[in-house]
Amino acid sequence: MTAALTLPRSALVAMLALGLSAPLSAKQLYEYVDANGIRHFTDTPPQTDAPVKATRIQVDNKPLVRLETRDVDGRSGRIIVHNLSAGPVEVDVELREAVNVDADPPLPRRFVLGHAGEHALAVVSTRDRSKDAAFQVSVNAVPGDPRSQPDPLVHYRLPFPAGTRYLVSQGFGGGYSHTDEQNFHAVDLGVAEGTPILAARDGLVVEVERDFYESGADRSRLAARANMVRVLHEDGTMAVYAHLAYESTLVTPGSVVLAGQRIGSAGATGFATGPHLHFVVQRNAGMRLVSIPFRFSEADGAPYTPERSRGWLRVP
Repeated sequence: MTAALTLPRSALVAMLALGLSAPLSAKQLYEYVDANGIRHFTDTPPQTDAPVKATRIQVDNKPLVRLETRDVDGRSGRIIVHNLSAGPVEVDVELREAVNVDADPPLPRRFVLGHAGEHALAVVSTRDRSKDAAFQVSVNAVPGDPRSQPDPLVHYRLPFPAGTRYLVSQGFGGGYSHTDEQNFHAVDLGVAEGTPILAARDGLVVEVERDFYESGADRSRLAARANMVRVLHEDGTMAVYAHLAYESTLVTPGSVVLAGQRIGSAGATGFATGPHLHFVVQRNAGMRLVSIPFRFSEADGAPYTPERSRGWLRVP
């Protein structure tokens, strides 16, 4: 996101607060007519005996960070970035079209926000107070810490209960949707709607989306509208469990999950034409997410790489 700021000569540096994107506060709209014939609309379930019509409202993806600037001494402003995720986030902060200003430290610059909360990143000051000053601030954010080192010996458990029937409908490099670097080493596991989804490895829940309900083959519109859980592992990698059913997630950002713990239910939200779990392990490779190869464990503990199956399989 970018934002422009003009600083008039001899004026205080009145910095603007910026937001990357704000999620809508409501996911359902409730409508009812009371005993006096007055029609009401509310975003919380009403306490009434009257018939209530509930309409789902589209929501936005939750932002990773929020940006603001604070006045320091009347002549400069401090750039503050709030990490809204429960895990580390890398941000790229850049000044564009800067006129008569200096930044300390110099920008552009990348920062790793290692914990949730606010982080003071830079101070922007007017160079010559007798002249006007203007600039734009651009901020991008990617989850994860690029300094992490993935453990190549880790095995993952199948993310379903014992006895679950599943189909590997798309494996690594699948031509339908596993062609970009974020998803090249992903697998699509077809299961029945509502199948319990279990954590494949211990970790910290850092992101959750649970309010999307649409699905279909329109990739441009629906690719970013899948319910999902992102779990951070101790080696800095992150597992993504995507296309979960509407409002089915059982975990929240900041909670710790153990392998085998239920985190939600299978669904078909987002860019999906049928119920399945999209499972991928990613790392931050420097302001970009890259999927990495992983292996599941057989019943006897032997590792194997998931490949597209010709028929249904069953979790031991």
